[in-house]
Amino acid sequence: MLFVQKIKWYLHLIRFSHTIFAMPFALLGTAIAYSHTPEKFSFEKLIYIILCMFFARTAAMAFNRYLDKDIDKLNPRTKNREIPSNKVKPIEALILTILSSILFSVFSYLLNPLCFYLSPIALMVILGYSYTKRFTWLCHLILGLGLALAPIGSYIAITGNIHPIIIIIGVSVLFWVSGFDIIYALQDEEFDKAHQLYSIPAFLGKKKSIYLARLLHFLSGALLFWIYIQYSLGIIYLIGWLVFSVLLIYEHYLVTPKDISKIPFAFGNLNGWAGLIFGTFGIIDVLIK
Repeated sequence: MLFVQKIKWYLHLIRFSHTIFAMPFALLGTAIAYSHTPEKFSFEKLIYIILCMFFARTAAMAFNRYLDKDIDKLNPRTKNREIPSNKVKPIEALILTILSSILFSVFSYLLNPLCFYLSPIALMVILGYSYTKRFTWLCHLILGLGLALAPIGSYIAITGNIHPIIIIIGVSVLFWVSGFDIIYALQDEEFDKAHQLYSIPAFLGKKKSIYLARLLHFLSGALLFWIYIQYSLGIIYLIGWLVFSVLLIYEHYLVTPKDISKIPFAFGNLNGWAGLIFGTFGIIDVLIK
C-alpha cells in the first residue's frame, strides 16, 4: 500500500493530469507531419513521441517542485504540496528530474538524429523556466514556449524538418498557455510581491494582467483560425476551433478583476477540455483529408 501511495504522490507531484494541455497538440503535429510526408505511419514512432512528451513534462515538473520547495513552503496555497509536506523528498524529485531528462534524450535519439541534437535545447527551455520567476515577469511566456515545442517537436520527429503551419500552431500554443498561466498566477499576486518574485500579475496588477491574458487568448484563437483559412482545412477543424474559442471566452467570463475565485476550474477544466477537443477535432480533420 505504501508503494501505491508513493506512486500517487509522484503522479500528483508532476501533475500527470495536466499532460492534457500539450499532448493533443503534439499528436496534432504528428498527424500533420504524416500528411506532409510519404512515410507510412509508424506505431513505434508514435509511442516514442508520447514517451518523449511524458518524460519531458515529468522532468520539468519535478525540477520545478524541487527548485521551488522553499517558496512553496511559505505560500499558503502551496504549502501542502508533496515536498513541503514531506511526502516526497527533495532528492527524490531531483533524481526523478535527472532520470526523466535522460530518458527524454534516449527516446529523442530513437526518433531521429535531429530530435536528439535539439533535445538539449528543449530541456534547457523546460527546465530553465523554473528559474525565470526569480528574475523576469516574462516567465509565463517561457512556460508557453516550453509547451509550444510539443507540436513542433512531434513534426520534426516524423519529417526531420519544419513547416510554417507547425510554427504557427506552436506560436498559438505559446499564446494560449501564457494566457492561462497569467490567470493562474493571479492567485499569488500578493505573495509574489511580498517575496520579490516576478510575475505579470505582480508587475501589472490584476486588471491589466487579465486584459493581457484576454489579448493572448484572442491571438491564439486568431492564429488557429488563420490556419483554417490559409491551409483550407475542413469543417471538423472549424468545429474544434469554435469549441476551443467558446471555452476560452467562458474562461474570461468566469475570471474577472472583481472575482478570481473560479480560477482553479477555469485553469484546469476549461483549458484542459479546450486543448483536448481542438486537438482531437484537428487530428480527425487532417486524417480525413
